[in-house]
Amino acid sequence: MARETFSIIPHLVMKNAVGAIDFYIKSLGFKEVSRMLTPDGKILHCVLSFGEQPIMLSDAFPGMAAGHCRSPEELGGSCVTIHLNVADVDAAFAKAVAGGAKVTMPVADMFWGDRYGKIVDPFGHHWSMGTHKRDVSPEEMKKKVEGMFAKNK
Repeated sequence: MARETFSIIPHLVMKNAVGAIDFYIKSLGFKEVSRMLTPDGKILHCVLSFGEQPIMLSDAFPGMAAGHCRSPEELGGSCVTIHLNVADVDAAFAKAVAGGAKVTMPVADMFWGDRYGKIVDPFGHHWSMGTHKRDVSPEEMKKKVEGMFAKNK
């Protein structure tokens, strides 16, 4: 009997998937697992891994009837952020920025106990990165959240 496996695997669509693969490997630390090309050399399907976590990506194919695969640029941006837990967020963040990512939230110590920051990669996808620094009790977390929302009224 086959065993059921459940997982969530992000599938990113972008213009210039070959460039994105290069960026994700060199600047974010991914490894390439597999790649399938179209006859004209576009990425039909690629699997990368971050540690043991896979991610899939492809070139945009807006004219395809099945899927309407369009990039964030074609859609006016992305509403999804992919989070990476890393050993050293400052080093990982600096490497991503040096590779061409744009900072949307500089790395800082956060009330939930992580050192955390956010970027947009050169292909329009949003990423956050964090390194856990300290455990925070539910009571302390509640106070910090209440204080944060009180300031923003």
